[in-house]
Formats: sequence, C-alpha cells, structure tokens
Amino acid sequence: MDTKRSTGTRGAAVVHDDERAPLELRPLTARSVVLSTLLGHHPPRLPARALVRVGELFGIAEGTVRVALSRMVAAGDLRQRDGAYGLTARLLDRQARQDDSRTPRTVPWSGEWEIALVSGAEPRTATERAALRQAMAALRLGELREGSWLRPANLDRPRPAVATAQCTWLTGTPDGDPRALAGRLWDLAGWSARARTLLAALDEAAGPAGRFTVSAAILRHLLTDPLLPEPLLPEDWPGAELRTRYGGFEAELSTLLRRYAEG
Repeated sequence: MDTKRSTGTRGAAVVHDDERAPLELRPLTARSVVLSTLLGHHPPRLPARALVRVGELFGIAEGTVRVALSRMVAAGDLRQRDGAYGLTARLLDRQARQDDSRTPRTVPWSGEWEIALVSGAEPRTATERAALRQAMAALRLGELREGSWLRPANLDRPRPAVATAQCTWLTGTPDGDPRALAGRLWDLAGWSARARTLLAALDEAAGPAGRFTVSAAILRHLLTDPLLPEPLLPEDWPGAELRTRYGGFEAELSTLLRRYAEG
C-alpha cells in the first residue's frame, strides 16, 4: 500500500493512504506530555523537575511546563504534594482503563452475552444518561437501541455503580448469527482500518516527538477496541498487533523518559 506522511505543528502528523481519510494526530502540548508521562508511569507520581526534563526532551520550555502543571492542579487533573505531582482519582480511573485495554482480562467465551436494559419508571436526567453512556463505553458494551446494551460475556471486570443502578443485567444467547450481531454493534471495519493506519504512522514517525504523538493516539484507539472473542473477529484483526507494537515502543520510550526524568 502506498502511504504518505506529512508533518505539521510540533509532534503532529497527518497520514494519508489510497483508501482512508487523513489520520489527524493531536500535536504535543505541555499538558499532553505531562499527562501521557504520568499515565504511563507506575505509580503515576513524579517530581516537578522530572516532568520539566521530560518536557525539554520534546522542546517544551521549563516555564511552559510549570504553567501547565499549575493549571492542571487548578482543573483537578493533578494533585501536588511535597514538590511532586500525581494523578487525581478521575485520571487514575483512566490509567486503569488504559492498562486494561493493553492487557485485557478475558475469560473463555461460552457463547453467552451480557445484556443490560435500562430499568426504572422515573425519567433519567441528561447527566444520568451521559454517565451511563460513559460507563457502558468503558465496559465495552455496544448499544443495540436506546436503553439496550450488550456484548459477548468474555471480559472479567467490575461494573460501576452507575451501570448497576440504572440497568437490569441479564445473560443470554441471541438468536441468529453472533458475528452479524457484533457487526451491527461495532464498526469493526472502521476500527481495523484506523488501527492499520496507526501502525503505518508508528513506522514512519520521525524522532521521539513523532513516535510519542502516535503512541498517544494508539492508546486512545485501544480504549475503543470492543475486545471480542476470537470467533467473532474479522479475519486479520489488528488488535493484537497494535498492542504488541505499542508495547515495544513503550519499553523504548520508558528507557528514554527515565533517563530524562531521573537524570
């Protein structure tokens, strides 16, 4: 496949190919560098001087990083104590979801599906509906119609309170072809196409900044992988390859960041 790449603002890349729309990657900012660094660090807490040095690796001035840190504390993204910055509870949840997306906890699939039906006679507020939709996305359920969610029962993860409070949960086996049902619930062809474009972008990214930007996009994409059991996946599904390639890049980048953050 003939693939071309062009670079715009610092760390941003646009990848074109013959069949797909351009892949717009978010440019590096002080906030994105700090956030990505902490999300990839266990435990997610680093001193300010370490985060400043990471910013310098990507050409971001110390003052810009320190302003971003102050704004992230004010916004509730970070907490600061004893000169170090760590993720708040909301972003700790995001880190856990990212970790699960890279190493999903699966169980053998028996053919059964999880089914969640919105229950209760009282109308729900817009805030409640939005909270449920966010929870269902994190649980990797697909929406068949308003108030009806389901997925193959092959994942081992807890259900948040918002999902158990608003829904009645069932386990069942749908009639008909489960592969066709999975195709109705998720855009599998679209997910696969974007994954392959990201793999090409990672191959072609120049320097740490370019690879860092692509890796952040890969993590966001992995969060939307429906994590279907193998019998329901299309042929040549790139999910495992995307995880493997990202893992190799993360190991490489972790060594580099450790040298800059701890040096």
